[in-house]
Amino acid sequence: MQVFARLAELGSFTKAAEATQLGRPHITRSIQTLEASLGVRLFQRTTRSVKLTAEGEQFYERVKGLLADISATTSMFDRSGATLHGRLRVDIPTAFSQRGFIESLKQFTDAFPALELVVGVTERAVDLVMEGVDCVLRIGDLRDSSMIARQIGTVEMVTCAAPAYLESHGEPTTLADLSRHRGVDFLSGHSNRPLPWYFHEDGEDRPYRSRGAITVNESNAYVHCGVAGFGLIQAPGITVDAFLASGELIEVLQAYRPAQRKVSVLYPSRTHLAPQVHAFADWLREHFPTLHPRWFKPE
Repeated sequence: MQVFARLAELGSFTKAAEATQLGRPHITRSIQTLEASLGVRLFQRTTRSVKLTAEGEQFYERVKGLLADISATTSMFDRSGATLHGRLRVDIPTAFSQRGFIESLKQFTDAFPALELVVGVTERAVDLVMEGVDCVLRIGDLRDSSMIARQIGTVEMVTCAAPAYLESHGEPTTLADLSRHRGVDFLSGHSNRPLPWYFHEDGEDRPYRSRGAITVNESNAYVHCGVAGFGLIQAPGITVDAFLASGELIEVLQAYRPAQRKVSVLYPSRTHLAPQVHAFADWLREHFPTLHPRWFKPE
């Protein structure tokens, strides 16, 4: 049933083999045996795709619930992590690929030593089902989606610039001063458009479009553009913390800091949630605020 569910979700024998860490011949034999035992064809196979038949759709709906019940039942008495094993594929935004956050993941692997943690780092939208990713960590408001979102905390946003840039252009002290400043634009991984900045004024966050000096689509490059003096940037505090401490960046407009942005874990289905994903989400919710107390806050 586990092999069948992964094949149904991924639509590819090769991807199902990679996700389950089984050989493709084993996947093929398992499906053939299952179909023979049920007396029905579960998949329509072509050279380009593998799709569920009507009977396969009905069977998949029942299997999802059964697998969830089995996972919950077999782990109901053990909270030590000893029963959790296999591979957990997680995707995080580049903004979190900082030394402190990556080092903190060691605590999770220490708590669940039988789990293999596979971490992807990207700014783009990830198709969890098609790419075989178990869950993703994302910053900010989320678009309407079939994904289940669980907020684990918030992150502080900081507007800053290099000292040389501020010496040349002056330090903005009010939002009106922004009109004479250049900024670094960051392309959204969802819309492929520059993301607006936000500033808190008169009790609400207001969007602002910078006059872009350069545009990038990766968080570390974005911060380094700020350090290089291209213009102002607005970024999660964790990504600029080391540069603020060294003086390579200076915070501006602190009185107008926007509201903290949500940080959420997203996964495909609550009814078919693997215990590994449940454990990771619980761990993040408990430990997230302590990973970098200056910039991360509890929900």
